[in-house]
Amino acid sequence: MEGCIFCSIIKGKIPCAKIYEDGEVIALLDINPVNKGHALVLPKEHVHTLTDASDELLAKVMSAAKKIAFAIVRTTGAEGFNILQNNHKAAGQMVPHLHFHIIPRFERDKRFESWPHESYAKGEADRIKEGIVKFL
Repeated sequence: MEGCIFCSIIKGKIPCAKIYEDGEVIALLDINPVNKGHALVLPKEHVHTLTDASDELLAKVMSAAKKIAFAIVRTTGAEGFNILQNNHKAAGQMVPHLHFHIIPRFERDKRFESWPHESYAKGEADRIKEGIVKFL
């Protein structure tokens, strides 16, 4: 897609630290890593969000992500890893091209220490659950 930085990287117009590539997927080191070894895994096909991608494409991307996560953990000595994926600006998606972050984690890295929590009002969880089930 014209103007997409990831599409430009895929086409070789912008250099990157490529760590993986096959017919459908490319992975590269993030230029602003949360921790060293932080990588991005993305389909070569331009799709905006997770829900825009076909099931077949997602299976290929996640299969590659599994291999890449293993390699990142072995290389960095990480004690764990996160796989993060944002959809739309409201959720923090900065580049409108589907991509997954693989972030190596260490017990003392102090990244993502807290996750905000909310509570449901009486009956609210049931109403939301029923709405979700209806759309599935």
